Formats: sequence, structure tokens, C-alpha cells
Amino acid sequence: MKKYVTSLMLCLLMLPLVAQTQGDTIYHFRFEPGNDGLYTAYRNNGTELSRLLACVVQNKEAILAGTVPIQVDGYCNSLDDETEARATARIRSNRVKSELITREGLTEACFTTRNHTSGGDYVTVRIVIPTSPSETGPEQQAETERLAAEAQRATAEQEAEQARLAAEKQQAEAERLRAEAEAQRIAAEQKAEQARQAAKQQRTEASHPAHDSYHLALRANLLRWATLTPDLGIEWRICPSWGLMVNGSWTSWTWDNNARRYALWEVSPELRWYLGKQKRGYLGLLYKVGQFNYKLCGTGRQGDLMGGGITGGYQLRLNRALSLDFNLGLGYLNADYEKYITIDGVRVRRGNKTKDWWGPINAGVTLVWKIF
Repeated sequence: MKKYVTSLMLCLLMLPLVAQTQGDTIYHFRFEPGNDGLYTAYRNNGTELSRLLACVVQNKEAILAGTVPIQVDGYCNSLDDETEARATARIRSNRVKSELITREGLTEACFTTRNHTSGGDYVTVRIVIPTSPSETGPEQQAETERLAAEAQRATAEQEAEQARLAAEKQQAEAERLRAEAEAQRIAAEQKAEQARQAAKQQRTEASHPAHDSYHLALRANLLRWATLTPDLGIEWRICPSWGLMVNGSWTSWTWDNNARRYALWEVSPELRWYLGKQKRGYLGLLYKVGQFNYKLCGTGRQGDLMGGGITGGYQLRLNRALSLDFNLGLGYLNADYEKYITIDGVRVRRGNKTKDWWGPINAGVTLVWKIF
């Protein structure tokens, strides 16, 4: 660009010589820094415009025919942003061209325009007026050739600049597409990871449910079985928090030639409320009814029992199908029975009695088999 400014100054020095043979060919229009308005009163712009219009009038036919080109160069170096500076230079060039188009009827095809972001705040207009070979001297011929070469060089620079801007734009677009592809890849990976974590959570919940999710289970009180009293029950889990259970026991033993006897049957319905997140601890309401016949010594007792109370306990999970139920019931029992002795294998009644009992009424270590 410094070379371009130096050439421009040389053209200014040679302007008087050129004017003697082929008229004014270079015209300068000054602009205020950062401004794109063309003011005729600013720094001799009005005089330059008059000289330019006179030259255009003299060569109008040749200009419209395309044999006399008009080269317009706009400059702006008073703005920091290169894009704004180039846009301002373009507007300045258009200001000058519009004066020629509106006043003398020229068209855009009559101009060759270049815009620059360095060199100053002005617009130059060059009109190359060819002369006949007989009137053309060596200096004028050299100047014409120099101007033509400079125009070609400026055109090449402009094309190179346009190619550079196009390459930068293409590179920026490629970077944008790469960034979008990377963002999509990361989003897809995050989505896949979330799906994997959700599947893992589902597998964990399936293998370790938050609560015992059975609906029907069979029960056997191991303490009763240890006393040779078979005990079986069934439980229906209405929902995870509520269960309805019925237990039954029965046994009948005699020994010592029927002098000793141990017989019993009981039915114990119970309503349970399971507590906590895992639904393993519980509270319940128990009702008990049955009959008994005990003769473990000289006097036997035979009668009915009935009562109820509050139960509590905890289920220890063994595996998916089995649990141990530890429970204890506290409440009230009433027993109406008769006493008897045995004489020669015959029961002899010795009176009736009623007994009330407050305290433990039930205990168990129960094996629970979850059917489904």
C-alpha cells in the first residue's frame, strides 16, 4: 500500500505535464475522518468536482462507449474495524459516482471501482484519455501504460482479497459445522449414558426391591412345630402396607396308657400394617379362638379359649422366596374349662373354672414362603 501511495504522489507531480497534452486525468475528493458525506465546500472538493464534470462532458461519448474508462478508488483508514472501514470507503466511492450519474447521465458500467482500508480519507477518480499515436509522446505513453498496469494490479489484489474472505468464510462455516457435530455427539453420549443408568437402576430395583412385593404367602410357625404342634397359615398382602393373615394350629397326643394327654386347636386371624420404606416391620391386631385339653399330671383341664391383642414384629428377608417372621403378641385371653381326673380310664369331672390372662398371648419364629 505504501508503494501505491508513492505512485499516487508521482501521478500528482506529473499532473501538469499530462494536462498540457491530454487534459486532467486524476481528481481528488477529501472526506472528513469517519464520515462518508461528500461536501463541496470541504477542502476544495467543489473545484475538483467542476474540473471532473468538465472532463466528463468533453469525453462523454467515449466514456459511454466504453473506450475511456473511469477508475474510482475509495479510501478509509480512520476506522478501527476493517469491515466498517471498507463499507465507508464503498459509500464514499458511490457518493462521487452518483454526482456523475445524476448530472451527466453516466451508468455504473462506465466505472471501475476499488475500495481500500488504508491510505487516507479520500476518493480518487482517474480518467485515462487516449491520444492518437502521432500526438502521443514517450512520457504520455509511459504514463498510460503505467496506469493500465496499476489498474490490473489493483484488480488482482481485489480478487485476491475476495478469495481470502471467501476462504475465511468457508473455514468459519466448517468450524461451525464441526462444533455442531461435536455438540450433537456429546448430547448423544449423554443421552446414552442416561439410558444406561436408567436401565441399571431398573435392574437394581428388580433384584433389590424397596419392599417385599409378594401378594400371597404360606406360613409355618417354627416354635409351634418345635413343641410338636403343627402350625400353618396363609397371608394375603392387600397392598404393600396392609396384610390379612390366618394361622391355624392342631395337635393331639396321649401317652402312659392314656393317662397323659396334650391336645389343642387354635385359629388366629390377624390384620397387619407394614411400616417403613422396606415394609418389613409391622404392627397388627390379633384375634384368637380355640380349644384345649391338657393332662400332664393328676388333674386335667379341658375347655375353650378366646382373646385378642396387639402384635408387632419384623420380617428378615432370606432370599426372593423366603423370609423369617419374628413376632410377639400382647393382650387378653379368657379360658373357660373344667377339671377332671381319670379313674380306670374314665374321666371324672372335678368342677368348672374361668381364667383371665393379660400379657403375652402369642409368639413365633415363622418361616414365610412367598408364592407370588
